[in-house]
Amino acid sequence: MDSEATLRRQDFGSGGPQLPVIGQGTWYIDRGDRKAAVAALRRGVDLGMTHIDTAEMYGDAELVVAEAIAGRRDDVFLVSKVLPSNASRHGTITACERSLKRLKTDRLDCYLLHWRGSYPLSETVAAFEELADVGKIRSWGVSNFDTGDLDEMLAVAGKGRIACNQVLYHLQERAIEHAVIPWCVQQGVAVVAYSPFGHHDFPQPRSKAGEVLEAIAKSHGASPRQIALSFLTREPSVFAIPKASSEGHAADNAAAGELVLGADDIAALEKAFPRGPKPRGLPML
Repeated sequence: MDSEATLRRQDFGSGGPQLPVIGQGTWYIDRGDRKAAVAALRRGVDLGMTHIDTAEMYGDAELVVAEAIAGRRDDVFLVSKVLPSNASRHGTITACERSLKRLKTDRLDCYLLHWRGSYPLSETVAAFEELADVGKIRSWGVSNFDTGDLDEMLAVAGKGRIACNQVLYHLQERAIEHAVIPWCVQQGVAVVAYSPFGHHDFPQPRSKAGEVLEAIAKSHGASPRQIALSFLTREPSVFAIPKASSEGHAADNAAAGELVLGADDIAALEKAFPRGPKPRGLPML
């Protein structure tokens, strides 16, 4: 795969731009080889994974992203997040300006509230709208919001304002399928899956479920991680943002964007990795 034309693309929220279903996450990307991390992000963009997600909470990830997108800002859909502790009206604006400076850009394509905090949602939304009015952000959304939080945000912001909800979603954690995804689909809100390979708990090939995953991967001439990404993005409106630590990993992730699973594959994966009962609270990392 050598061009973005082969990646599946879909609308990012109601009236949003078309983005590839596979993007790039950056949590912990500042912890390893910085040169390799920058090269991986650049390779990902070359392969069409133009949606890059970061956050003020992610240490120096914004600085790594800035280096990776230098000279090609217009090629990228850039997302960052404000911490709940900074999400007052004034604090949100200050945090955004700080992220813009670190990212060496004059605007974000989307800005998210990282999770629900103690500040009234009305304050955060007022800041988001002010930032949008002056062109510092082009859209805004939320992260780690369950349906109750989404209902409250919708009541504050109005229909069509929430671009996305970024949530934990991987083969062994499918809780958002119960209510969050249906809510987002109904309201035209994009769902962005973070940690789509789990957090140090990707299915082992010798486990019963792992054997199913391996068999499906072999039948498609693909890697198990590519199958996982294709499964998570099987429904319209769902995107995934895996992190890559090398150019090879980036290429592997990007190839999942052209892979479409058959009904039998999906049924086998749903059986091997059952959704389970609806939890009391939304899982998050």
